[in-house]
Amino acid sequence: MPAYKRTAAIAGGILVLVLYPGAPVAKPMQCSADAYATIKAPATKQDASVEVRCDLILSPGDIITKRLIFSGASASGATLDCKGATLDGTRGSINFGKPTVLIRSIKSQNGDWSAPSGIAVRNCVIKGAVRLQGLGTNGQAKDVKASSLTANHTAFAQASAPSQISLSNLTFIADGRVPLYIGPGITGVRLEKSTLTGKSNGPALYLDAESAENTITQNRFAVTSRREQIAIDGSAKNVISGNIFEDPVSGGVFLYRNCGEGGTIRHQKPQHNTISGNTFKYKMAFMAKPAVWLNSRNGAQRYCFRDAAHPFGSSLSSQDFAQFNIVTGNRLIGGGTYLIRNTDPSNRIEDNSN
Repeated sequence: MPAYKRTAAIAGGILVLVLYPGAPVAKPMQCSADAYATIKAPATKQDASVEVRCDLILSPGDIITKRLIFSGASASGATLDCKGATLDGTRGSINFGKPTVLIRSIKSQNGDWSAPSGIAVRNCVIKGAVRLQGLGTNGQAKDVKASSLTANHTAFAQASAPSQISLSNLTFIADGRVPLYIGPGITGVRLEKSTLTGKSNGPALYLDAESAENTITQNRFAVTSRREQIAIDGSAKNVISGNIFEDPVSGGVFLYRNCGEGGTIRHQKPQHNTISGNTFKYKMAFMAKPAVWLNSRNGAQRYCFRDAAHPFGSSLSSQDFAQFNIVTGNRLIGGGTYLIRNTDPSNRIEDNSN
């Protein structure tokens, strides 16, 4: 795990506390027996969540019903190793409708932001959802919208958000919510060797505006949804490789930019993403939506132009601008390369096969 130092930076007139590689920060100690007992105790309305700032190692038979929350720089470097245990936030539980695991930045009363980095979550069965959150819960959040009205929004959102988060060997069982939501400005997430199943009202994985440089590799996507499995919404420089998509008839990987939703200006374009070496397995590809769709929206949404009149981002143009992406070496079993849809010549589409 790299060492980090905390540095202050001014962005958009707000002081941001950021972690950069540098001077050592103390590695969290293993959670005490008392902390472990508190975490294992059943969730109640009065005691529904736990702030985790230590290395938490569970036992395979554990069923944790409390929400596990990692907040701010003080949670940096922490590890959650479930050893096969279940984190249960499903329908009917105390925490249904809330993230089962939440990794978030926090804002102080004077406007400073503190962002966690270097957190690892592994070997868990997650019934519910994991959310990574920077300036806000989604692209329409108050602080996200306020920042979007400034020209340096992308840099500020990224500086204010969690980074370098490792998610490995996880089993997500969706219960209606997006099982993994990577929020605005999140960078450096690595999701690997995991399985996403269950039912979702949205995608299996959402990469929200201004997020970047995330790696999604060696996973199995099998969420039942009317949406695509992976949404790349104004997210850039991501690598989607070596994954298996089980019968993605509602869509595989879509690249677009949500122009003006909630009045927020989307700045970053879904560019320089690499989608390579994935396998899309179809039982029946007839009437299936694209396995990969570059520029899937291009302003065809009712909320376009609701962002303020500014000379940048989606306020300037509602087009997706999914350009300079690479789609190569993917297999479309039971389908064909016609399931890769591209409308921009700057994208490189090659060596894909049935």
